[in-house]
Amino acid sequence: MIKGSDEIVKILVTSFEPFGKENINPSSEILKSIGDRLADAEIIKIQLPTVFHLSIDKTTEKIREINPDAILSIGQAAMRYDIGVERIAINIDDAKISDTAGQQPIDIPVDPQGPIAYFATIPVKKIVEEIRKEKIPASVSNTAGTYVCNHLMYGILNYIHKNGLSTKAGFIHVPYLSEQVLDKPHTPFMSLEDMTKAISIALRVISIDLAKTSTND
Repeated sequence: MIKGSDEIVKILVTSFEPFGKENINPSSEILKSIGDRLADAEIIKIQLPTVFHLSIDKTTEKIREINPDAILSIGQAAMRYDIGVERIAINIDDAKISDTAGQQPIDIPVDPQGPIAYFATIPVKKIVEEIRKEKIPASVSNTAGTYVCNHLMYGILNYIHKNGLSTKAGFIHVPYLSEQVLDKPHTPFMSLEDMTKAISIALRVISIDLAKTSTND
């Protein structure tokens, strides 16, 4: 539920634990670097297991607990050169590797009764525009993949839709950190400082958008 213009909005920010052969996940490092207040928003943080369905369950449990005005999820994407603000989540799980619980769904819907896809409800292009103003590479991404990141994005938007909530939601993919590519020649990476700044900008844009929505209601 969107708050009045004089009230603090709540933004839930989720990250993932390390997965695959990695012992670090930049999304969680970013979460540690972001404060609990940003602009006119209270930031509530949660690290999720990189596990199909459980990641959705943990997030929806938190949604019921705190009733956030917006949800921004962050995840690692190998071979991404920039901050990728996702436009769409599709109703399919098709994992090339197992999640951290050993599950590897192939061509299975996230929700057999759900629609084909959902669009993000955060201001995707405005976020990209504002991040790029700070000389940090960013772009609109039209595929969140078919692993746990897309699964979570779809699951959150699906939960919001099914429960008639006004909560805004979206997903941002970030590249590797420099320490993750020491043994991966020609692999793109970005500094934690730049990634943290980019996510902070995204949260500020979302907060402003929520304020505008409240004013127009």
